[in-house]
Parts: sequence; C-alpha cells; structure tokens
Amino acid sequence: MKHWTIEQVAWDRFDPAKVDPAVIPLVKAAAMVERNGDDYALYLKSIFKDDPDFQLAADNWAVEEIQHGDALGKWSTLADPSFDYMAAFAKYRAGFTIDTKADASIRGSLTGELIARCMVETGTSSYYTALGEASDEPVLKEICRLIAADEYRHFKLFYDHMKRYLRRENLSFPRRLRVALGRVGETEDDELAFAFHCANDGPDVPYDHARCSAGYMGRAMTYYRFRHIERGMGMIFKAVGLEPRGKLSAFAARASWKLLEWKRDRFLRALAAQQLLPRAA
Repeated sequence: MKHWTIEQVAWDRFDPAKVDPAVIPLVKAAAMVERNGDDYALYLKSIFKDDPDFQLAADNWAVEEIQHGDALGKWSTLADPSFDYMAAFAKYRAGFTIDTKADASIRGSLTGELIARCMVETGTSSYYTALGEASDEPVLKEICRLIAADEYRHFKLFYDHMKRYLRRENLSFPRRLRVALGRVGETEDDELAFAFHCANDGPDVPYDHARCSAGYMGRAMTYYRFRHIERGMGMIFKAVGLEPRGKLSAFAARASWKLLEWKRDRFLRALAAQQLLPRAA
C-alpha cells in the first residue's frame, strides 16, 4: 500500500516566487526516471520468476515509484507551465529501454541484483533529502520529504530480501563490494543523462551524453552536503556487510565527499565552458 497519495500533497501552497530556477531541470529529469519504475518491476519480476513474495514486493515498489514520477512531473508543470510531462516521458520511454524479459540478473546473481537495488535506494534517499533541505519552495520540500522516506523504506525492502538470498547464494564479500561500487559508478550512464535530455531539450536538439550528463550532474551535486554523503555511506556499508558506523565508514565518507566535490567542480566547469543551459521542450 502507498504511504501517501498525490492528492494529499498541499499543492495550493505552491509558491512560484520561491522556486529556484536551477532545480527545475533536475526535477523534470527525476520525474522521467521515477515514472519508469514499472519497467524495472517487470525486469525484477522476470529474473525473480520463482519468488512470488518478491514479485509482489516489486509490484508494490513500482506503484510508489510511478507516484514519485507523477508528483515530480506535476510540480514541474507548476514551475514551468510549458512542460509537457507525459510527452517528455514518452520520448524517454522510447529511447531508454530495459530488458523486461531477462532470464538472469545483469549483476551475475540475485543477491547482487538486490545489492544494486540497495545502492539505487541509497542514492535516491540521499538525493531527495538534499534537494528538499535546499529548497525554499514548500511543495517541492514536501514532495522530496515524502519521496526520501519512501526510498529509505525501499532500501530496507531490498536489504531484507538481499539477506535472504545471501544465505542461499553465499556471495563473497569481494563480489558484493564489486557490485555495489559498480552500481554507484553507473550514476553517470545514460539513464539520468538521457532523462535530462528528454525533459529539457527542444525537439531539434540531438542527444549528447557528455553535455546532458554535465547538465544534470553539475546541477545535482551542488545540493549535497557532507551529512548526506555520510548517511549514504552508512547505508552502503550495511548493504555490503560492513559496520555502518565506525572509522572505516567515516574515512570512506570523507573520501567520497572529496570525490564528489572534484566531480561537481569538473561538471560545473564543463557547463560554464559550453554554456549548457536547458532548453524548454
């Protein structure tokens, strides 16, 4: 069951004067990725075909993910009335496809697949927390708070199933760590970059991965603070079987924060050099 509905959001509190123009392209892009949850659920149900309990969980998860996309999409149309949310999503769906009939996980094991899902939920929970805390617009702040709470619960959902499969498959720690680090590295793949393109570029603008990745990541990374990275690192450590709080986790959080700062500055330099501004669709 959904823990909230779009109708419960206080849309009448929307305040255009408090909208940060830099956040609008990010929310539009996020709406694309979240709305695509039903295809991810089909993929998960296909590879977990012998697990009806997990299949039901995947269906329920997808319902909440789709709602996230619709809430973000509705906010985007308030912030930019020219934005056609469903047309942008149709473009995204046509150009970014998932193998919904896969017979095996791309992570090499079902435990690995669930670890990868934990990484995704860690990232989204941290991201929406950061975005909500940085926003002065009350409706976006509320939506981000609701989504971040959902994503944290989703982390626990996948983590609990991961422990069940870990007992069955006995995936080694190095392999668990490799899956986790690999999935974190995929944040710069086409999923987010193409979403940014579909949500923000005009119909005559060709997709360019480097340009769109810089457009998304350069903006998104400015909203993170060290506390968000520190919390996320604890969740990552927990997922791979390490102590989530301690000297090693603290060191990893500091190193990750330095890496984020370096990447953020690199993307911002690319934005400044190329004058990459989102064009209204």
